[in-house]
Amino acid sequence: MISRIFGCALGAGCAAGLTLAFLQAVFTAPIILQAEIYETASATGLLQQAAASANDVGIWLVHGGEIHQNIGGAGGILSGLSGNWAPADGAERTLFTSLTSVLIGFGFALLLLSAMLLSGRKIDASSGLLWGLGGFAAVALAPALGLAPELPGSAAADLSGRQGWWIATAIATAAGLRLVTAGRPSLVKLAGVALILAPHVIGAPQPHEYTSTAPAELAGRFAATSLACAAVFWAVLGSGLGYLWQRREGFA
Repeated sequence: MISRIFGCALGAGCAAGLTLAFLQAVFTAPIILQAEIYETASATGLLQQAAASANDVGIWLVHGGEIHQNIGGAGGILSGLSGNWAPADGAERTLFTSLTSVLIGFGFALLLLSAMLLSGRKIDASSGLLWGLGGFAAVALAPALGLAPELPGSAAADLSGRQGWWIATAIATAAGLRLVTAGRPSLVKLAGVALILAPHVIGAPQPHEYTSTAPAELAGRFAATSLACAAVFWAVLGSGLGYLWQRREGFA
């Protein structure tokens, strides 16, 4: 049983992860690269203004007796702000993104298949697709109502607060969907609906002011595209799990 679970999760997770990686490379990565141009240009402008102000009051930034001219350049101040290493654009960035997508696919496949087995219902491609759409609603769609997918340079609240709200929303939505679809009394279904709505009534953490270096049109297109890619990912994951589980029925 354990080998069957891991085999199905690995197969469906790889298929869904590679599908997501392809969609990201074609649709979302170009938008992120555009946003990074705006973000870098904004950061460079701020640093140049700071350097000009320092010069006006007679403060000089020196290194080895010479003025440091590499503001915004590779290895300069921007490099220090952004960290010591990041994958290069092109093949290297695509490779790391694909690897991350496959690992995420495998992890979610284990969680989704566990839920499918605990339900005690028949598992096939059709039922798996429904489970996958439920996963999309819990993990992507519901959290996006309060915290939309963000581009580089977007205003955001405290990271720990956003992470906590996202986790709580995903759990509450998954549990609520389970209660709503369990075929139990109406009161239980109402409790499921209340559980789904609760995180949104409480509200997601929001920034003090809404500022972004990227145009609003770009941010909107990124949010919509990210959700569409997530929907395909979960559909492939759920239906793939159902298909592989049913196919290996005779080998258990």
